[in-house]
Amino acid sequence: MSQPALKELLNVASEAAYLGGRRTLAYFGAGVGVETKADQTPVTCADREAEEVIRARIVRSFPAHAILGEEGGETPGGTPKAQYRWIIDPIDGTKTFIHGVPLYGVLIGVEVGGRPAVGVVYLPALDEMVTAASGLGCQWNGRTARVSKVSRLEEATLLTTSVRSAMARSDAYAKLTAKTKLQRTWGDCYGYVLVATGRAEIMLDPEMKPWDNAPLLPILEEAGGRFTTWDGKATIWGSDAAATNGVLHEQVLEILKTEETGARA
Repeated sequence: MSQPALKELLNVASEAAYLGGRRTLAYFGAGVGVETKADQTPVTCADREAEEVIRARIVRSFPAHAILGEEGGETPGGTPKAQYRWIIDPIDGTKTFIHGVPLYGVLIGVEVGGRPAVGVVYLPALDEMVTAASGLGCQWNGRTARVSKVSRLEEATLLTTSVRSAMARSDAYAKLTAKTKLQRTWGDCYGYVLVATGRAEIMLDPEMKPWDNAPLLPILEEAGGRFTTWDGKATIWGSDAAATNGVLHEQVLEILKTEETGARA
């Protein structure tokens, strides 16, 4: 069996994210019931149904590929797991979704040979889609997406999902707040989309899971930016995340690493 091209993987990921996203809209703003998972995070029937739709679309084209989903766990597939693995977050920002705020997203990433190679973020309530694949660039609703050219922290916009969580982690967020021009909680995946499309310069999260990270590394890198852990590793398997327009990344990491050291001391 021939190996699929990255373009083919990207096309299926884009369609799957769109289909899953449209399913979420059936429940958006409708007072959907909320359950609490073992890790104390919320989940709804919209999360579960969207993941089922996404999985079904992937399996239709690639039945042998492994799939890891936030709600459905891991399906090993019929090929070595390291070859092709799809990683799904059917609703990134479930709390946002529950509150009827349109900044939640559907996330799909694809690892090829253990490397993040494809990323899709679809924001159903905004009908915005950002897609990328290694060497193929980043697209925002069909147009080329690029990070901003801001080169000074004093001119940068800093984003995070939760100020409380960021402040609890260390003093790094406070230090960056003091150095940047604008700070907002346009968070979850939407913050990373804003960085990738040049509408913000820095996005931080002190707590992340693989399904939160999966599409973001290829998207940020193909848009000209960087996506790493707080200690500078370019991976989707880290427990935290920092995304920037690239030119500011080392300045941001210097602050994050310094404060990390202080927090552990």
